[in-house]
Amino acid sequence: MAGIGQEGHVASVAAKTGDHGEARFPPFDTVNFSAELLWLALSFGALYLLMSKIALPRVHSILQARAHKISADIADANKLHTQAEAARAAHEKLVSDAKSEALALAQETHAKLLAQTESRRAALESELNAKLAASEAQIVEMKARAMSNVEEIASEAAAAIVQRITGNPADPQAIARAVAALKA
Repeated sequence: MAGIGQEGHVASVAAKTGDHGEARFPPFDTVNFSAELLWLALSFGALYLLMSKIALPRVHSILQARAHKISADIADANKLHTQAEAARAAHEKLVSDAKSEALALAQETHAKLLAQTESRRAALESELNAKLAASEAQIVEMKARAMSNVEEIASEAAAAIVQRITGNPADPQAIARAVAALKA
């Protein structure tokens, strides 16, 4: 109840003075400037001390730790990059060595296969030449046998033709002379 009475008192004082519309906002009231400036200085000083002694050193240490971590990570990345380049060079050398070995092996295999093919071809060719020579010899022999029989067959055929045309048997000596004359 005491609060109500005091508010009524403030209202009655305001009514007596005639200050109805001129009440000022307390922070802008000139009566309160000295107290406000004192609290401003104390608050600013306390905030300054708090920031300079606690918050800013922590932020500074965090930034230094981050900078150190970043520089360490960059150094590690450069080291790993160097190792990766060395590994890449070793891999490329290994691949080129494998390619050259494969090429040499392919050329060697090609040379071996070519030599084997050439020796097989030469053996086959000599075998075929031997068979060809044997076949030619056989042909010559068969031709000689056939030619020896040709005289006899020609004589018999001539005798049969003469008998058929004339109806009389042919003279074997005349036929032999005629075949010998054609043969020569």
